[in-house]
Amino acid sequence: MSQRERILEVLMSSQEPLSVDDIARQLELDPRESKEIYEHLEHVARTARAKYGKTLLMEPPQCRKCGYTFRDLRRPRKPSKCPRCGSEWISPPRFLVR
Repeated sequence: MSQRERILEVLMSSQEPLSVDDIARQLELDPRESKEIYEHLEHVARTARAKYGKTLLMEPPQCRKCGYTFRDLRRPRKPSKCPRCGSEWISPPRFLVR
């Protein structure tokens, strides 16, 4: 089973949205591989739609200091800084397939 298939399986079986760190933990991957998981998520979204008729949902990242929500992300990722207050205290996006 490929890495993408494993990620898709984890996201489809989860009852609640998962962060990339949560996904890495469930797949017993090194948390430093999170950038790689973000890259896989774009392909996972296409596979979920084409093969299962399901959608990859993303709970957007949010600044924990001022509450700003990053709604206009083009790709799944964790932003490094809040554009409103400059804080680096950002909650990661969370994903779910439904």
